[in-house]
Amino acid sequence: MPTSAPTHGALLTGSGQTRFSLWAPDAQAVSVELVNGDIHPLDAAAGGWFCIEIDCAAGTGYRFLINNEQAVPDPASRAQLEDLHGFSCVVDHHCYHWLCGNWQGRPWHEAIIYELHVGLLGGFKGVRNRLASLKKLGITAIELMPLGEFPGNRNWGYDGALPFAPESSYGTPDELKNLIDTAHGLGLMVYIDVVYNHFGPDGNYLDLYASSFFRSDIQTPWGSAIDFRRPEVRNFFCENALMWIFDYRVDGLRFDAAHAISDRDFLVDLAHRVRSALNPNRQVHLVLENEYNCATLLEQGFDAQWNDDGHNVLHTILTGEHEGYYTDFSTNSTAKLARCLSEGFIYQGEEDRNGMRRGESSAHLPATAFVLFLQNHDQVGNRAFGDRLHRLTSADALKCSVALMLLSPMVPLLFMGEEWGATEPFLYFTEHHEELANAVYHGRRNEFKEFAHFRGFAETVLDVPDPNALKTFLDSIPDYESASRPEHQQWHDFYSQLLALRQQHIIPRLRGTRSSGAQVLAEHAVSASWTMADRSELRISLNLSSAQVLLPDSMHSEINTGKLLFSWGLDSADTAGAADVDGENAADAEKSASLPAHLPVRLPPHSVIVSLKEAT
Repeated sequence: MPTSAPTHGALLTGSGQTRFSLWAPDAQAVSVELVNGDIHPLDAAAGGWFCIEIDCAAGTGYRFLINNEQAVPDPASRAQLEDLHGFSCVVDHHCYHWLCGNWQGRPWHEAIIYELHVGLLGGFKGVRNRLASLKKLGITAIELMPLGEFPGNRNWGYDGALPFAPESSYGTPDELKNLIDTAHGLGLMVYIDVVYNHFGPDGNYLDLYASSFFRSDIQTPWGSAIDFRRPEVRNFFCENALMWIFDYRVDGLRFDAAHAISDRDFLVDLAHRVRSALNPNRQVHLVLENEYNCATLLEQGFDAQWNDDGHNVLHTILTGEHEGYYTDFSTNSTAKLARCLSEGFIYQGEEDRNGMRRGESSAHLPATAFVLFLQNHDQVGNRAFGDRLHRLTSADALKCSVALMLLSPMVPLLFMGEEWGATEPFLYFTEHHEELANAVYHGRRNEFKEFAHFRGFAETVLDVPDPNALKTFLDSIPDYESASRPEHQQWHDFYSQLLALRQQHIIPRLRGTRSSGAQVLAEHAVSASWTMADRSELRISLNLSSAQVLLPDSMHSEINTGKLLFSWGLDSADTAGAADVDGENAADAEKSASLPAHLPVRLPPHSVIVSLKEAT
């Protein structure tokens, strides 16, 4: 447990009273107004704090009055009675009866992550109702997009302004706990995406009474940077992380856009505080999104980073797209893919398209320090029309890439609906007030004007869905009922088979796995191998091109002596007798104990071979 009590917000003291605390260094006076109309002036304390302890029960609504004029929600509100501009609510985090109170988590290397948006799945109760089917699929962890209270009822979550308060339209704090409790009962981990690099454009009142929460000398895409040099600010976010881990018992946090956090040492401090607060048996995982590829952070308390490099190079090869950040991956893409598979990051100090050097050496890190994905909320939703990947490439090439993602030693992440080839897009949606809604509406369209698809076609730009329209949100709801249709069921079975193979053959050997290198076979064709914990050798040979690719004699011989875990696309091989385990489940695949004697000496177009050679 944390060694010190939280300092921000409304906290029950255990004596029928609540302590209200607000850091407001710019305010002359602060009061707390209860929902019944009672007003209690707070006492000024050192360092810009205002505090009071009064008789107040859990469930009571309250808000702060700044200088007896401006009513504001508690920035550390643990819940809102309604939307983020209204009354905050005193929450008793000790009243929920946990059914899985002894849950200690699972090791990081067992993670198979499923990213989802709570609102699109029907709130906390809706997500809870999906858990059993996700477990059956082979998922071991769900990752919830940000939960902090945001304006309106529709938002990705990255516009949140009250990071301690679960979004009220999703359900209550106890309903979120029940979702997490149910997941743990099924053996599933729960991660939450947290946003510590900015506040949303609506509902953040800190500038009115705590302008020093921000620093004017550093600007971010969202405005002035948060000033993590100040202990009050640093504590605010560290207390938030500890709340999710201890009050909600989540299994880990994913830190959005950590590169936009101006003080890197804050991240190290946060990780240290979390690790220090945990009992030795509790397993909690901290994962970064970081464009700067700071490999050293992965040795300073963080378990892994989303490997955007891996996604970007695979996306470029699969789709041929080369605009925007894909420019950095469109040249020498095969060599870059090989580097990703053998060393993790592609950019390890090299210059990007803007002449900026980014990244640090990562070859020494274990493969599990990288989260690999083909789709996620950003990579789908930041497209103009929210296109899912199966609409942008061939089914065979995509299946080969899925096999790579799910059977490589990197930790895989799926985005909701991809496992059955959902046809619904994932669009950018919000519910802002009129002026902000208009700015978002035009900003979204201007964002795409310079892309080749839209250049010179004003009418096409106007077709970009309006983020604030209810239809945009409704169109993004995955139709899980359609997953049983034949055209979707075959995708679902494909993912299920690969996940079963990962659980049976990869995960038990993962801890301590190291790369043995990767080789370019031809354009868009590579072969990578890893030495597993039991000294067996995992090899994935992948051909994403439209031409046959010759396997070197030494590699052909090595693969021939191993066990076939999976193959796709070998039907058209130039040598008869190639094994094809498509359609088999893990139990059937296990019967194919070794590769056939006549393994093809060439990889056909859009094919993959995954083999495992036992240690001698």
